[in-house]
Amino acid sequence: MIIASQKRKENISEYLLYMWQIEDIIRANSLDIEKIKKQVIDPYPISDQQKKEMTEWYESLIEMMRREGVVEKGHLQINKNVLASMVELHQSLLQDPKHSDYNAEFYRTLPYIVELRAKAGEEKPGEIEACFNALYGMLLLRLKGQNISAETQNAIKQISKFLALLTKFYHLDEKGELNSSD
Repeated sequence: MIIASQKRKENISEYLLYMWQIEDIIRANSLDIEKIKKQVIDPYPISDQQKKEMTEWYESLIEMMRREGVVEKGHLQINKNVLASMVELHQSLLQDPKHSDYNAEFYRTLPYIVELRAKAGEEKPGEIEACFNALYGMLLLRLKGQNISAETQNAIKQISKFLALLTKFYHLDEKGELNSSD
């Protein structure tokens, strides 16, 4: 909750990846608030009031996951909405001739996106979602301590660079400054 709200303000891409991780933490703890308290909340060096607020936040996410049918897989609507707004901005930037730097970065990233989507099987994610899936997959590999090939590292580096630019434009757009100071 504390980290999520900070990331939401500072870096929308990190926020989305963090929220996907929170969904997985909730699933790993069987949507059981007592397990989450013991494993996640109690170790935090925060006040009892903050722990209470954090518990309530997790309880609300658990309830949303149950209500939205994403107990085993998938993402909460709040996270889908963030992704959808990023996709909408992405498409807008691609259409705008004054954002040629964005277009160039996207086309440098596109071969990696095409490859990711080809590996996705029947459930073909959109271009932006494929980028986030790649970054989240990398995070999971690192958490597991698995080796990552140089080719994969290069792909992630380019995808990260592209998403960083999209994130920059997202926050400018949020502040109403996209067309005035890009």
